[in-house]
Amino acid sequence: MDDFLSRASAIRADAPLWDAWVTWKQHQQARTGPGPFTIPGHHHRTDLVGDVVLDDIPLYGALASVKTATALVSQSEERAARLWSADWCRFSVAGSTHANQAIALAVARPGERVIVGRTLHRSLLLGLVLAGLEPVWLRPEVDPVRGVPLGVTAAALEEAFAQAPDAKAVFVGDPSYVGTLADLPSLAEVAHRRGVPLVVDAAWAAYFGFHPELPDHPLNRGADAFVTSAHKTLPAWSQGALVVARTGLLDADRLEAGFDAGHTTSPSGTILASIDAARAILAARGPELLGPVIGAVAGLRARLRQVPGLAVIEGPDVDPLKVGVIFSGTGADGNDVERDLIERGMPVEMADRDTLLPIVTMADSPQDVAALAEEIAAAVERHRATPRPVAGAAAWSVVPEWGCSPREAFFAARERLPMEQALGRISAELVAPYPPGVPVLAPGDLVTEGALAALDVARQSGVRIAYAADPTLRTLGVVAR
Repeated sequence: MDDFLSRASAIRADAPLWDAWVTWKQHQQARTGPGPFTIPGHHHRTDLVGDVVLDDIPLYGALASVKTATALVSQSEERAARLWSADWCRFSVAGSTHANQAIALAVARPGERVIVGRTLHRSLLLGLVLAGLEPVWLRPEVDPVRGVPLGVTAAALEEAFAQAPDAKAVFVGDPSYVGTLADLPSLAEVAHRRGVPLVVDAAWAAYFGFHPELPDHPLNRGADAFVTSAHKTLPAWSQGALVVARTGLLDADRLEAGFDAGHTTSPSGTILASIDAARAILAARGPELLGPVIGAVAGLRARLRQVPGLAVIEGPDVDPLKVGVIFSGTGADGNDVERDLIERGMPVEMADRDTLLPIVTMADSPQDVAALAEEIAAAVERHRATPRPVAGAAAWSVVPEWGCSPREAFFAARERLPMEQALGRISAELVAPYPPGVPVLAPGDLVTEGALAALDVARQSGVRIAYAADPTLRTLGVVAR
């Protein structure tokens, strides 16, 4: 650790939370007397539950006292705001889920309408329940060749505003879970012409804006706020996320209140410090660290294009760092390929029958990325079968039909019915293949034949069905009559 700290001294000087974490850690290693008398209750004794507690370091009582902690955190958040050319930023220790829901609480009043991309993560849709907002769904087109959602278009947003001229905000995801990109400047122009903020869930691309071969970050492409996960694509601890905003069309006090409503009063100092360190490293070394891995991903795609029938998700409308592989043309089952990768110590983010999505970040070496390409290519050959048509995932192939507001359905009296009897009723549950956690049914949706068929195909192809009370999909909770 000492060698690392000497090499990282410049980064540490720019990261107040990380500096406080390292200082506390060094003091603990040198300590000979009694330990802390604060939470967490394990007091770092490894003879009780083992080494799992060693880096569980709180903000209060470790990185700072309760009286000074707010100022310390604010120093780091202000640095992040400057990095993204924003005037407001908060660090979340509960992932992009908390950050998405904080913005939902901030943009409008209960009963008001907002335009929402339907391929957004469940966290935002449940944020609508918490805030009592009425969604007008914005659906992207699905690429018929690749079977993946494309970026939402300005024309689609104009259509949504025609349905809801009173909408108070627009929520979109960019990039999508599979890496496809929207034209954010055009979306921003449509929203801003109506005085409405554009909010972007950028959970999967915290690195945007930090290398010339990558898209710029959302604020520089017109967004008013964005959420991103430091733990997904930066070297931060799990659950570390940021929410960043320019407050011209957003109320800073409402943002603050929305954030604090779901924020823990016992935040992890370790998660906060890791967000701060990841931000400082991105600022100081972003192009240096991202360049080699961008080249490595380009090499991975080139290698996989050599495999007959195998398709990769790529092009000018795709995040250069996102790796998406489509198996339908090879006949191989992505679940089999995933099992082979797990056996070789290379678990991936997501796999279903037709698709594989590894996550490649600045923490990966070009050699490791090349090894991943070879393992995927070899696994395809082991499992090659009769080619089949590409089938888009259930998460973006279903057209939702309105039944009632998400909040009304969530709190309504409900009954549980056999799935075939639920047809035509209003869903009281959120049901999503996971990953990506994008709902096929959300509270308030009508249960349609298309939704049930898509969920059944997903389940039969080995996808985990999440959030439903009955994951076997034999029954479904619906709004009682």
